[in-house]
Amino acid sequence: MPTQQRNILTRFLIWRIKHIPQKQFVYIMSIAVGLLAGIGAVVLKNLTHLIQNLLQGKLIAHYQTAFYFIFPLIGLTLAFLAMRYIIRNKVSHGIPSTLYAISKRKGFMRPFQMFGSLITAPITVGFGGSVGLEGPTVATGAAISSNLSRLFHMNQPTRTLLIGCAGAGAMSAIFKAPIAAIIFAVEVFSLDLTLISMVPLLLASVSAITTSYFFLGTDILLPFNITEKFTINDIPFYILLGLVASMVSIYYTKMYSNIQDFFEKIASPIKRLLIGGIGLGILVYFIPPLYGEGFDVINNLVQGNPQAALENNFFNLDLSSIWVVILLLAGLVVFKIIASALTFGAGGVGGIFAPTLFMGSIMGNCFAKIINNLGLLNNPVSESNFTLVGMTGLMAGVLHAPLTAIFLIAEVTGGYELFIPLMITAAISFSLTKFFIPHSVYTMELGRKGDLITHDKDHAVLTLMDIKTVIERDFIAISPNMTLGDMVHQAVIKSKRNLFPVLDTKTNNLEGIILLDDLRPVMFDQNLYDKIKAAELMHNPPDIIDLNNDKMTEVMRKFQDTGAWNLPVINDGKYYGFVSKSKLLTAYRRKLIDFSSK
Repeated sequence: MPTQQRNILTRFLIWRIKHIPQKQFVYIMSIAVGLLAGIGAVVLKNLTHLIQNLLQGKLIAHYQTAFYFIFPLIGLTLAFLAMRYIIRNKVSHGIPSTLYAISKRKGFMRPFQMFGSLITAPITVGFGGSVGLEGPTVATGAAISSNLSRLFHMNQPTRTLLIGCAGAGAMSAIFKAPIAAIIFAVEVFSLDLTLISMVPLLLASVSAITTSYFFLGTDILLPFNITEKFTINDIPFYILLGLVASMVSIYYTKMYSNIQDFFEKIASPIKRLLIGGIGLGILVYFIPPLYGEGFDVINNLVQGNPQAALENNFFNLDLSSIWVVILLLAGLVVFKIIASALTFGAGGVGGIFAPTLFMGSIMGNCFAKIINNLGLLNNPVSESNFTLVGMTGLMAGVLHAPLTAIFLIAEVTGGYELFIPLMITAAISFSLTKFFIPHSVYTMELGRKGDLITHDKDHAVLTLMDIKTVIERDFIAISPNMTLGDMVHQAVIKSKRNLFPVLDTKTNNLEGIILLDDLRPVMFDQNLYDKIKAAELMHNPPDIIDLNNDKMTEVMRKFQDTGAWNLPVINDGKYYGFVSKSKLLTAYRRKLIDFSSK
């Protein structure tokens, strides 16, 4: 930043501190963050639809559907080139990258993340990438929020809160569902819903939805209206739908994880691009509804017009047969997550929120059609209602966000007629899925590494702590061959510690430790100074902390299991220092105070 701009910013910060209280400034920032997140949502949506309209309106409509095969590969290639030569950084998945920034980077996000998704996500989705725009929108807003917070010298808890405000603003602008957006920020970003956090979230959500209405008018992404009321007789079927949703959620998560693991083993980004792009092109060519986000398919299903979503099937199957329709719908459920995972594996940028809604709606609609056509009921169930509830069930299972799922569908339908079945299906799907899959698609990688922030405050505080800040390195080391006399004169007399690491002088490997209590019985007998060596007195430490592999939760567990007051730390197999329980607990208390002040 130029000196003149830095001086202006410094003067503004001084003026702000004198005239605007911190709480009011956070409110102002939350409004600004909501506004910017709303603008980001508008830009992403319009750019994507512009690309889709140019391609589908001019080329596919007037020539042939063979372009469905080549477009995804072209889009993924353009996104790859943009990342390599324009952005010069890899643009990671939206919400997981934001969660990583919160848990391991103290809420700091790199500047390129403010525009990286704005460039690559519309290209990916517009050219047929089978992913959504919600994740990139959230990531864009979060990055803007993070860098604004850094510019105005906000502390870590405030940065985290404003990132949550960006998430709420993005979802509010996309779906025009401000309440569900707030709940989304709380569930996904693990914010504490207190009065301190509620007001900024509310302001950001309202600011973003106002922005969306200003630029996009009253257009709603999911324009639903409930026309058929919920009946008590349908409860058993909603329970069964919850079970089906949990099974589909497990399939979704496992398939996504396995395909991502497959691509991670491929070192060359070009090979990943070709394999993923060609695979996606084949799927989209044979199953055109997999092209892009798929909200048109969802709307056709809710409106009772599945034929409109399936009319371009490659095999020209007869859609007058309901069982053919059911078969094709089931195929969409099976292959959508494969198409999405291939998009990500090839290097595309997008989110999994839209694919979840897509699969959930089709799952619910297909389930209702099967129930109605088995000939077991006198009064058929509502296919549109089951389509809506199916989205809730899959969101609850895949995203581990049951409250977001319930309130999103309740808000976009303009009422709460389906509140009971929404709660039943979401609760069953979430509970069963979480039993088998502990972490959501958003958090599975962070969860496996122990880097995930959760609503468990103790775990969250430990996750936010940096182990390097509590390592002490002022211990005097001794060698195994050092005599008792040398230990007394070179270590005991000079050290303020009662603990001495014994190190191999050539490799710096930790051989053992010696406590002052181990030396005390012999250190005053000078006749033993040349007879006893360190190797005879040393012993193994109660446990060892690995700097590269042990998270703070594991460090705390080791102290608890061993009862030790100090544990040695190794880095790449070499001695690095010690962690004391007292310093660890002091740092934990300080972080807990900061965390609780959000």
